[in-house]
Amino acid sequence: MTYIVGLTGGIGSGKTTVANLFLELGVPVIDADNVARQVVKKGTLLLAQIVAHFGEQILLDNGELDRAKLRELIFQQPEEKIWLNNLLHPPIREEMLRQLHAQTYPYVLWVVPLLIENHLTRLCQRVLVIDVKLETQLQRATQRDGNQIELIQQIINAQVDRSTRLSFADDVINNDGDLSQTFVTLKQKVLELHHQYLELANAERK
Repeated sequence: MTYIVGLTGGIGSGKTTVANLFLELGVPVIDADNVARQVVKKGTLLLAQIVAHFGEQILLDNGELDRAKLRELIFQQPEEKIWLNNLLHPPIREEMLRQLHAQTYPYVLWVVPLLIENHLTRLCQRVLVIDVKLETQLQRATQRDGNQIELIQQIINAQVDRSTRLSFADDVINNDGDLSQTFVTLKQKVLELHHQYLELANAERK
């Protein structure tokens, strides 16, 4: 299997921005959130099971899953979160592993917000953490998602704390500050890590 670099960070840290920069360099990116969307898309058995459990209130007008509504429901009811995780985690994990095994590029970027919480770091050769301050998380997440700050705080509380996340890191990108001002620096850092990961991956293949 290809060399796996696990990318993680708290909500609002800029994981997608960093992942897209690797993607521009030709690196295959497997995003857990994208896989989570794939397994519950319209017409799937899993979506039918979710609707049977929560009712049609969690559907958008086009019949797709209303992820924002579902997220709000499960964070208000912890037992529902457990039910949903038990339903979705096995098929999501299976699909992610299938995609990881299918890669032929020297390394793959595996973007998983709960990489540490779900004990997936053992499947990675390298862990890259996107690090920001709590204030930055709150500001970006509320601006991006339009969610109430209380809900964002609940999501942050459900993730490992900053110091724990950093303790798992082999590499760290600090992504504080205005994204438009730090983008050039961010791009340079990604390019440096890209060359480093190519060298590590090729060395492991020998």
